Amino acid sequence: MSVAPASSSAEREQFAGQIRGMFDRIAGVYDLMNTAMTAGLHHRWRERAADRAELEPGARALDVCCGTGDLAFALAERVGPEGRVIGSDFSERMLDLARRKAAERGPEQVRFEWGDALALPYDDAGFDAVTVGFGVRNLADLERGVGELGRVLRPGGRLVILEITQPTRPPLSTFFSLWFDRLVPVLGALAGDRAAYAYLPESVKRFPPPAGLAAIIDRAGLERIRYTVLAGGIIAIHSASRPA
Repeated sequence: MSVAPASSSAEREQFAGQIRGMFDRIAGVYDLMNTAMTAGLHHRWRERAADRAELEPGARALDVCCGTGDLAFALAERVGPEGRVIGSDFSERMLDLARRKAAERGPEQVRFEWGDALALPYDDAGFDAVTVGFGVRNLADLERGVGELGRVLRPGGRLVILEITQPTRPPLSTFFSLWFDRLVPVLGALAGDRAAYAYLPESVKRFPPPAGLAAIIDRAGLERIRYTVLAGGIIAIHSASRPA
């Protein structure tokens, strides 16, 4: 599959279709592979991202590119039974797994809906927080996607983006290259889809560094932009607010 979104509308649609198909294929092994690739730390990183949303009990939150729902569930813990959380994704198989988790765990304030991150089916200024966990890297048009995230935020609402980034200093940069470029595709092959997990390191390489993503968020009109780099430079959490 191609690994980089392109500029024309037709090319963006083709890329989005490839990404949707990929996530539909790997949905069944997605959680297991995340745990294997991060030694289980992805749960802690999602908790950190949920904290950065600064949600109050009774708040409304949207988790875009929600996958199997783990970040949405973390948000639900913070808004409490009086709040509401929507998890949105364009992979129906991922949504099926998220709904299954919700049925088992029972947080009634969470629901999962189909949605395209580049054209979110929600009104302007409808949410107190919007989050994305490991999803913006896969958007066919990053600038447009960040603009959509800001559009559905209420004035003063919080945007939080959790994403993989590429360390630049050895020895971690050397380890990261060995792990992501060589070993992760092998794990993907064992899980039944080498192509999907060969795409992962390529997507990280083409994604903007933390300062570059912060600049895109700034161009979307958000303020109070800051980011924290975790795990020695492998993970970045960006947060920002819609101007009041």
